[in-house]
Amino acid sequence: MDKVLQKITEWLKEILVGGVMGNLSGMFDSVNEQVGEIGEQVSLTPAEFSPRVFEMVQGVSESAILPIAGIFLTIVACYELIQMVIDHNNLANFETWTFFRWVFKTFVAVTLISNTFDITMAVFDLAQTVVAESSGIIAGNTAVDDTTLLTLQTSLMTLELGELLALYLQSFLIGFTMRILGIAIFVIVYGRIVEIYLAVSLAPIPFSTFGSKEQSQIGQNYLRSLLALGLQGFLIMICVGIYAVLIQGVSFASDPITSIWGVIGYTVLLCFTLLKTGTLARSILNAH
Repeated sequence: MDKVLQKITEWLKEILVGGVMGNLSGMFDSVNEQVGEIGEQVSLTPAEFSPRVFEMVQGVSESAILPIAGIFLTIVACYELIQMVIDHNNLANFETWTFFRWVFKTFVAVTLISNTFDITMAVFDLAQTVVAESSGIIAGNTAVDDTTLLTLQTSLMTLELGELLALYLQSFLIGFTMRILGIAIFVIVYGRIVEIYLAVSLAPIPFSTFGSKEQSQIGQNYLRSLLALGLQGFLIMICVGIYAVLIQGVSFASDPITSIWGVIGYTVLLCFTLLKTGTLARSILNAH
């Protein structure tokens, strides 16, 4: 009788372990895929990420936003000319170099809005070079691999039937939670590139303010915002690097249940830190 009960217990354990491993394998595959793609996606420039979207954004910006920027530039140039006249007592104390300075500032402003996309892409090319270098260092170290899962399966077979049943029920909740976290990682990473496209589409307007002494802070803050978006990519790679180190330190052999929840905790921490990268990048560069 004892042998029969033992066989039934082993059979049930095999079923439960198989169910737990099936749930956890799919869960880890989903998160591994999302985290593994972060380095690849973040290291791409806006033009490389989606050429068709980039061409659409550039076309709309040049056809719809650039004329508005030209109007703003005209207003700013006229205002600067009026201020120059007033400041020099209606030209009673006029100096020739002042007029040439105004011409030079206007020429620079026209050049800036005429080459807006070249300048913005230069900013991101510089930022993405740093991101690509960091991506090469930490790539391939973020996954919970098959060896780890095999160790986990061996550890599960040593558990009692009641513990396996509890863990099997937990695996449903764990799988649901990790899928949500995978979606959150996707939204954060792809949301950044969409934010870049939105910022780039309006680039000619802030660039048109560089010709004004009083309004140039708009353009300066815009450039800081672009640099912050580029720096955010580097901070995202740092977050993934920290996640990789933490994941590799998880031992499934000693306490598999705690280890599984530890992986979830680290993934939640990754999502939280990814959300904070944009705010941190802007605060460092004083962009708002």
